[in-house]
Amino acid sequence: MLEISKITTFTPSKKKFILTINNKIMGIFSAILGNAGSVSQEDLIKKYGQLLTTNEEIEMGFKLIRDTFIFTNKRLILVDVQGLTGSKTEYKSIAYKNITRFSVETAGTFDLDAELKIWISSEQQPSIVKQFNKSVNVYEVQKILAFHVLG
Repeated sequence: MLEISKITTFTPSKKKFILTINNKIMGIFSAILGNAGSVSQEDLIKKYGQLLTTNEEIEMGFKLIRDTFIFTNKRLILVDVQGLTGSKTEYKSIAYKNITRFSVETAGTFDLDAELKIWISSEQQPSIVKQFNKSVNVYEVQKILAFHVLG
């Protein structure tokens, strides 16, 4: 016969500690799987502000292990950190007018990630495929893309 062990009641501070540890573990797990998480506008401006043109503003950005992608009011900027040491970086700029279509797939019950696919010009396969962890509101990503691509 199975014995049911005593149920422990946690204090609010213990609950907060457990949630913090759980979020950190899930963040590490998401990073290992290659899922993107949100980055604050302040952090993006500090690190990538020199890439912006006059009157260009960062609207949203995400970090994917070492790479970053940034939605501005004028374009999509993909930051691709290359090599083992990460000393080489490619900055890819895509004007919204060149994006012909996109799709956003939400995370399911058992999925850890949502997916964004972007097609540029007349390419048959998506030019860009990115995975997001559940902390990212994919509806906001879709809204920004729709606003800029559809005009």
